[in-house]
Amino acid sequence: MHSTRRGFLGTALGVAAAAGLGTPAAAQAAGTDGNGCGRRRRIPPSGIGMHLYTMRTSLAQDFGGTLARLAGMGYATVGVSGRHGHSAAAIRQMLDQTRLKAVLEHVAYTTVTGSGLPQALDDIHTLGARWIVVPSLPGAMHTPAGFREAAREFNKAGRAAREAGLGPLLFHNHGADHAVVEGENLYEILLEETDPELVRFELDVYWAAKGGADPRTLFVRHRRRFPALHVKDMAPDGGFADVGSGVLDFAAMFDTASSGGVRQWLVEHDSPADPFATAQNSYTYLSRLRY
Repeated sequence: MHSTRRGFLGTALGVAAAAGLGTPAAAQAAGTDGNGCGRRRRIPPSGIGMHLYTMRTSLAQDFGGTLARLAGMGYATVGVSGRHGHSAAAIRQMLDQTRLKAVLEHVAYTTVTGSGLPQALDDIHTLGARWIVVPSLPGAMHTPAGFREAAREFNKAGRAAREAGLGPLLFHNHGADHAVVEGENLYEILLEETDPELVRFELDVYWAAKGGADPRTLFVRHRRRFPALHVKDMAPDGGFADVGSGVLDFAAMFDTASSGGVRQWLVEHDSPADPFATAQNSYTYLSRLRY
């Protein structure tokens, strides 16, 4: 399976999954490859962020207090996903008070492709962010024709974002986006048929693994297309896990992150039992990771 450590290494390095290659999480965090060899690269503190969908239950009760607790843990940035009744200006004020920086916001495909795009771009400016992100495509578009239509729309919206002084439009993937339909890989259609200067990608590494893709290879094959990641771990049963506690080999995965142009590592957990414990555990792991 691509969803295990050995699956990632097997795909990226051309060795069989059965070879048993893998790096325990403790060795990753300690900065070794499991054989005592040191690693020198680390995620810059300014690049470790939280995608706020993880914290949605707490945000709904106390948006500003939640941001303050994340900042206290060491997080530097956030991805906005749901405003919980607050305006973009109000969220920006709360971010400034905690010295957190919004780097992106998720905005529905129907907004990005409709009359709401200019306001959405203005809101990105208000938040102080760089990227507008389409979080998913409607299920009916999961065909080669649908993804080609999306690619054309993304190019248009990406051009509007550039004209507004923002970064490229980003697309966030789910597992089904990596499916092969009618002999074509849907995600590859987006990669090949969008303008790299206008459209890039927020790669969710959990969903990429779930869909059978290899982030390490994507970073090499499509250079500079992945400025942001959703760093989400996979439990042994295929569910969600705190970053560093599951089966995904982040050290191997991030080995080629510089080729992919990664600048933001945003923690995410879709269904945390305790969002703040997840936030702390995940930050501690990423801040110590060497790759």
